[in-house]
Amino acid sequence: MITGVPGNSVPTARVTAAYRRIAEADRPEVWITLRPESAVAAEAAAVEQRLADGASLALAGVLVAVKDNIDVAGLPTTAACPEFAYTAEVTAAAIERLVAAGAIVLGKTNLDQFATGLVGTRSPYGAVRNAHDPTLISGGSSSGSAVAVALGIADIGIGTDTAGSGRVPAALHGIVGVKATLGVIPAHGVVPACADYDAVTVFARDLANAVAAAAVMSGPEPRDPRSRAWPADVRLAAPLAARIAIPRTADLAALSGPYREAFARTAAVVADSGATIEEVDISVLLDAALLLYDGAIVAERHAAVGTFLDTAPAGADPTVAAIIESAGATTGPAFAADLDTLARARAAAAELLNGFDALLLPTTTEHPSIAAVQADPVGINRRLGTYTNFCNLLDLAAIAIPGESTAAGAPFGVMLVTPAFADQVAVDLAARILGAETTPLLVERGVDLAVFGAHLRGQPLHWQLEKIGARFAGDIHTTDAYRLTALNTTPPKPGLVRHGDGLGAPILGELFRVSEAGLGSFLAALPAPMALTSIELSDGRSVIGFACTYDAATTSTDITSFGGWKSYLEHGAQRASLAVGS
Repeated sequence: MITGVPGNSVPTARVTAAYRRIAEADRPEVWITLRPESAVAAEAAAVEQRLADGASLALAGVLVAVKDNIDVAGLPTTAACPEFAYTAEVTAAAIERLVAAGAIVLGKTNLDQFATGLVGTRSPYGAVRNAHDPTLISGGSSSGSAVAVALGIADIGIGTDTAGSGRVPAALHGIVGVKATLGVIPAHGVVPACADYDAVTVFARDLANAVAAAAVMSGPEPRDPRSRAWPADVRLAAPLAARIAIPRTADLAALSGPYREAFARTAAVVADSGATIEEVDISVLLDAALLLYDGAIVAERHAAVGTFLDTAPAGADPTVAAIIESAGATTGPAFAADLDTLARARAAAAELLNGFDALLLPTTTEHPSIAAVQADPVGINRRLGTYTNFCNLLDLAAIAIPGESTAAGAPFGVMLVTPAFADQVAVDLAARILGAETTPLLVERGVDLAVFGAHLRGQPLHWQLEKIGARFAGDIHTTDAYRLTALNTTPPKPGLVRHGDGLGAPILGELFRVSEAGLGSFLAALPAPMALTSIELSDGRSVIGFACTYDAATTSTDITSFGGWKSYLEHGAQRASLAVGS
């Protein structure tokens, strides 16, 4: 649920405040189509009525700024080119889901034309100025959505990200940008840039709100042939002692001096959060990044809008038009060769990240002025994508969060990059780095598993749960129908057996959320005399949990009176210590 709506105010009051803020900010270039306040207020009133009628709305009254390459029914979609404009008849699936959850669309935001650029200046509707310093770029291509959030107008901004457009603007404004695994948030209703590598993304001023919106938008969509569901073996949590890779010094050469220093301090903060940091050679990733614009993959941009731009519309941005026009010269064999190169790069990336929970990267290289970009529109844009361009090409997920500010106090951002479908791992690590009190859930699926012995936290087999990405869900007690015994196994472990109501005692354990495939792996490797069965909890729930066979329990030492395995181990150690002392 969205937590950061100011004052938890009612939707209509939020709308009034937003339009007041729009007038105060006086940034008309943020919007291509801003809806009339009366229309938005009417929708807010309808949300209030839904709440009064008893509806449960995860995003009730949340105000949304939508990038203008994403369809909203009844509003024009321009992709920042006036001649391309059409009025959408159907709302994009991701936006539909937000609205169904109670969110309210303020309007459509400016962008680098056809989502081609990382600067926010390639638009006939004007360069989108940075929210904090109007002489600096906002970052693109999702410039307007990011600035609407950074200015405090919208609660969330929806963008797209092919080369880094949902992350670079976040870094330049000190906000959060979530780029989920490709296809997890459907791209139905999005004007394609590179259809195979486009992702719908979300901006927010804090992690919890960004993740809440992303969770609502996630899920397969039959109208998007590239959409994907969370797999049966999805990782549901980061381990307590995470292992995070960072680039070696040579791979940070593209950073400006202030950013290089800020990254070093951010990496130190990450280490202080309890993670183990290790330098790796990321040159294979940096090489893959070049394929997005310098290789044949750019042909996908021509396939998307090349025929339209061939008509030389007056509103075409010269830089964007030149990039897409040149992509039309790509040959089939060159495209096939680059696909092979990408396949090899994906395998190399998987090997590089094997054994790590995430890769920590600077989000971008510098924060240029609008004047500098106008003087060098291609070179600066190319540098800004140094650490973002490869993510979608290599099927990696990423979350952009604020890092340590530069020495001058300017925003600096980092990304946590993970393999596909390890998004929740990135969320967990981001929450730790940011010092969040709670960790939001992006992935809400799996099976509850109760453990009572060697798989408890701090016990010798707990690593098996961490290996499959199990998520701690709290302490639990069984009903009084269970007895606990100390089995003669290596490592030592207890056996839990149901004897009948009132014939045992409440036994303390821990509940974990595991993926379906993770649970299956436990079952397949379960050694005798252990078993998985339904366990009755004191709160009335029944969950799958570890137990043992009855015959093994009857030949073991009954330790029910200790109330749990850790208590037994503690008291056993105390007894042993007393015996030695005597």
